[in-house]
Amino acid sequence: MDTALLEKLSRITHEEQKYLDGCETVDRELYMSAPGSKINARRLLAAGKLITLRPHTRFIHFPPHSHDYVEMVYMCAGSTVHTINGQRVELRAGELLLLSQTAVHEIARAGEGDIAVNFIVLPQFFTHTLSAIGEEETPLRRFLVDCLCGEISGVGFLHFRVSEVRQVQNLVENLILTLLGESNAKRKLSQMTMSVLFMELLNHTEMLDYAENDDAIAVRVLRYIDREYARGSLSEAAAELHYDVAWLSRQIKRQTGKTFTQLMQEKRLAQAAFLLKNTDRRIDDIAIAVGYENSSFFHRIFKREYGISPKHYRDGEGTAL
Repeated sequence: MDTALLEKLSRITHEEQKYLDGCETVDRELYMSAPGSKINARRLLAAGKLITLRPHTRFIHFPPHSHDYVEMVYMCAGSTVHTINGQRVELRAGELLLLSQTAVHEIARAGEGDIAVNFIVLPQFFTHTLSAIGEEETPLRRFLVDCLCGEISGVGFLHFRVSEVRQVQNLVENLILTLLGESNAKRKLSQMTMSVLFMELLNHTEMLDYAENDDAIAVRVLRYIDREYARGSLSEAAAELHYDVAWLSRQIKRQTGKTFTQLMQEKRLAQAAFLLKNTDRRIDDIAIAVGYENSSFFHRIFKREYGISPKHYRDGEGTAL
């Protein structure tokens, strides 16, 4: 980031000075318009504005809260630790964090060198962005749709680990400069920059982490495998569940400890074992029925999994491992 811009964002604010002087609780009047723990956009946004930014307030722990707007956090330097819907997220320099209105968000105390920018965005600001990124269903598009609709069961956050992607860094810096500037076309410029930024992020879904509130990804994948074990594939699962293939593959491994291929094979072999014990179908026909066109391969992996051949398993000979 430009040195002069970083220096400007690093200046200790009046609010931060209060915390340095000993105040130990967040000043609710600055953030909230009513009792409870929801931060209100009208406290942070000027009338008629759809987007603004403010440096993240350091030197204080922000207890669990939600927002009535969409928040995008960009880490300029250092790091911050967030807990979102119970999940710990460490945001490091150059990374982006997007939070929906439904996210329950807690932030650990940041030090002087931990410089972040919070973009406060009303959902309708993203209407232009949504049309710009196209119709293909992706985690990012789903996030925007959920935010626009106020979907309470959608994705709570997106965490992009894009610190090494120069294009993203440049676009975020341009967005900051636009919002800090005095251009008469500020809204249009910021909408255009945000749209290009999101289009760039679509090229880096392998650098994305997120968590769904309700329906875990692993559960949805296992449901697909239960139904399509004989002819299914990772690419078809990704298309049906509306995920990027590479991103889904990584999430399956993270959530289950196994690859998609391993999960498919376990299901196929379990179904083959069931058919061997409960039907009189030919072994080669069973192999084809569960998805194995190559009979020799089926015999080999079945024996590797169960310790005995399919024939011996059917006959009850030996003990399956």
